[in-house]
Amino acid sequence: MNQGKNKKSTNRIRFGLCCIFRQEPIRFRQVTAKTLQRLPRSEQLSRVSEICLHNVQSLYKSLQYVSDNGIGAFRILSPLLPRYTHPQVAYTLDDLPAGELINEEFYKIRKFRQQYDIRLSFHPDQFNVLSSPRPEVIRNTMRELEYQGLLADLVDAEVINLHAGGVYGNKEAALGRLEKNVVKLPESVRSRLAFENDDISFTPADLLPVCKKLKIPMVYDVHHHRCNPDEHTIEEATERVMTTWQDLGREPYFHISSPKNGWLKGSPKPHADFIEPADFPSCWKELRVTVDVEAKAKELAVLKLMEDLKNA
Repeated sequence: MNQGKNKKSTNRIRFGLCCIFRQEPIRFRQVTAKTLQRLPRSEQLSRVSEICLHNVQSLYKSLQYVSDNGIGAFRILSPLLPRYTHPQVAYTLDDLPAGELINEEFYKIRKFRQQYDIRLSFHPDQFNVLSSPRPEVIRNTMRELEYQGLLADLVDAEVINLHAGGVYGNKEAALGRLEKNVVKLPESVRSRLAFENDDISFTPADLLPVCKKLKIPMVYDVHHHRCNPDEHTIEEATERVMTTWQDLGREPYFHISSPKNGWLKGSPKPHADFIEPADFPSCWKELRVTVDVEAKAKELAVLKLMEDLKNA
């Protein structure tokens, strides 16, 4: 890692790296609840404490890397603090032997993020669904999102991006439940929440009215839109999504991917290792936006796309 360079991208676009690295020796560790449950409570907390400290130190190294390489955004793995909300092994930072050191690392992360203007986000796992008709799913989602809000406060993250969930046989009713549950969220989550169109259920046309009504911005995933199209062109969706952010005085957020097997062979949904430059919408190229690069080659894909667009 070439620390200290802190390159500034000459592009108006702020590119984002998602969660982990392909080549850079920065790793995040996890532990299962089953493993922890085999241990006495004191050993549980000791194991979790070691992993949490490692992970926040890895996050700091991640921010150094993206800053050094002109990458302006980083998506943080949701289980940065593993099993934090699990009913049988839950804990707080105050419970951990390294809790004070972990909080010091979080302070360093906040200061570094602010100094180098790195945009941080979370993208909770697909089991977090605010449109579900099942009360237990809503309860679990609320608990997990509260944890995401806590993490976002600790690292000074701006966005918690969520899919709308399933249709459950009635798209209108599902969106109604989504609206109803959003208002129950704590401010730490609600103030950061964004909704993303997906490749199966909800298109930009479905979500934009809800986002406007709730004053919640929309993350536009152009790959999902290509897989699950609606009446909007990419140009129209881009323009309408941008207003959901601009009305709130915030920088728009997009996602880009390319299909693993191309557009003409098999399902286009799986992501490729790299981004095909032709898949990058031409209408995005002069915008001041954040674009997360969702590609299997991770940092290599981000750097390659930045170079490809610069040379186009």
